[in-house]
Amino acid sequence: MGAEAACRVTFDGRTMTGQARLETAALEFRGGQLRLSISFTEVSKLSARDGKLSVTFTRGTATFEVGAAAARWAHKIQHPPSRLQKIGVKPEWKAPAIGVDDERFLDELRGAVAALTVGRVVRNADAIFFGATKASDLTRLARLKTMLKPNGAVWVIRPKGRPEISEQAVMAAGKAAGLVDVKVVAFSPTHTAEKFVIPVSQRG
Repeated sequence: MGAEAACRVTFDGRTMTGQARLETAALEFRGGQLRLSISFTEVSKLSARDGKLSVTFTRGTATFEVGAAAARWAHKIQHPPSRLQKIGVKPEWKAPAIGVDDERFLDELRGAVAALTVGRVVRNADAIFFGATKASDLTRLARLKTMLKPNGAVWVIRPKGRPEISEQAVMAAGKAAGLVDVKVVAFSPTHTAEKFVIPVSQRG
């Protein structure tokens, strides 16, 4: 979950009161007729002073009156968590990856976990990274569940904005497999990753 603050925002000659939210990769605001979603990659200039966070991005400059949180939010925008940090990767993990064609991610994992297996699933996995491109791929989730440690997780990595594998389809498939969804992260500019775990009541 991101950090939230009720605040005033000045942008494009208008000042609106509403809710600002700092996510892992974007700063968002909803208030009155103003809607902003500023990706960290769009930000060209940033300052925090007297409780005001000033953000210059591709559409102009927006000033967020977030009080004491201004400096903290500026730091998070300047130093966003890495992909592995967002996932919560741990050095002792045994982590299979199947259907994942992001070679950069696989290299990142290889240097961060105790054991990475690519293309096959091993038992008692701490985390399984499962690349899916269509809804029919998701029938494998029930099988993947049986290969997890009780407190392990399956991360479903899917392309964004593709009707053949929607968020709704992924959530429904996870539930049908007896898993619960607990987290979503922006995996890359083109992909989203959703985390599923075994319900606590079913862990041995």
